[in-house]
Amino acid sequence: MSFQQGLSGLNATSRNLDVIGNNIANASTVGAKSSRAEFADLYAGAIGGSSGSQPGSGVRVAAVAQQFTQGNITATENPMDVAIDGQGFFKLSNGDDQIFYSRNGQFKLNEQGYMVNNDGLYLLGNPVDASGVPVSGVAEPMEIPTKGIQPRETDGIEIEFNLDSRASPTEPTDPTAPKIDFADSSTYNESTAVTVYDGLGQPIQLKYYFQKDATAANTWNVYVTANGETLSGTDAAPQPLAQQLVFTNNGNTITPNSLTLTDISPNPSNGVTYVPIDSLNVSLVGSTQFASEFSVTALSQTGYTTGQLAGVAIDDDGTVTARYTNGQKQNVGRIEIASFRNPQGLQPVGSNNWIETRESGEPVAGVPGTGNLGQIQAGAVEESNVDLTLELVGLITAQRNYQANAQTIKTQDQVMQTLMSMR
Repeated sequence: MSFQQGLSGLNATSRNLDVIGNNIANASTVGAKSSRAEFADLYAGAIGGSSGSQPGSGVRVAAVAQQFTQGNITATENPMDVAIDGQGFFKLSNGDDQIFYSRNGQFKLNEQGYMVNNDGLYLLGNPVDASGVPVSGVAEPMEIPTKGIQPRETDGIEIEFNLDSRASPTEPTDPTAPKIDFADSSTYNESTAVTVYDGLGQPIQLKYYFQKDATAANTWNVYVTANGETLSGTDAAPQPLAQQLVFTNNGNTITPNSLTLTDISPNPSNGVTYVPIDSLNVSLVGSTQFASEFSVTALSQTGYTTGQLAGVAIDDDGTVTARYTNGQKQNVGRIEIASFRNPQGLQPVGSNNWIETRESGEPVAGVPGTGNLGQIQAGAVEESNVDLTLELVGLITAQRNYQANAQTIKTQDQVMQTLMSMR
């Protein structure tokens, strides 16, 4: 026995304690991965010697291997926190050519509206085209547009309703009498309203009045007002739209199944001047005339007013959607993640980041949830995969190993003292 074995044991065990201590220190670090010290024995070569009778020369640390097992996923209150459930790494950029990889999904918006981590590294993802479809194969910093969304003029309305076939006609038979009085519900059978928007995003209330015709069966007159002003005739003498609604005898087919409204331009009100809506198509597909109470089963329109950014939502496939105060949503990008054939070959560079090396192989980037890539879970983070119980047990074992190696040096010293004291 020599001092070499004891010294190598002390060095190796000290390195093991460093690894265990680092694991314990990062037990609460989001996205951190534990490591373990892997050992190999040492033998000194001897010319002509027999390896079977040669004692070992000690131990060395062969590698500090990273353990990329899945950590627990914990929900948070931050919608921009993102966890990867499965394989893969977030792609981060410092704004230059350096790409980093991380499992830490704690992101936030910087002053320019980009998604960044705590070190200011940009999260990379796929941009979207004009239709909001992500463009695969292109990785750019994820930008959340902080400006408001522009208004959209209404160009279409869909209404689906049932008119009661049992209703009595309310159209006056006297041709000299007013055809309808919007303030008197006895002059029409039913009504419904929808809000549309002009080119500036200003709301206009369109109200539809349905009046059963007194002279033709299964026939209805339709009156429309915009902010209370009739669209046909004059306010003093409103007229129905040129097209009447005619149902078949069984009530399940309506003719025509659409109406066209033109020149919707209410008078200025409270300082608001409206931009005329030149043409508006009103779909009535699916409307019926059955012996049941009047009901509107579907009502929608295509326009909206201006809106400001209200929040961000992230889907399982990484699609990032901006939500606005006007109720609209827009896809703004899709988070891209990357996997490696040998993740243990990645080089850690601190701050929960890694960079690729020759040993790790080149990254394979793609859409979360496809191939062998994990899914994205928003509003959550991946905890460290450090098992504290296992680390504390390993700490006790490493401490005893250190003491035992120190004891071998002490014993060797005593042997040397005995040798030196011989006369």
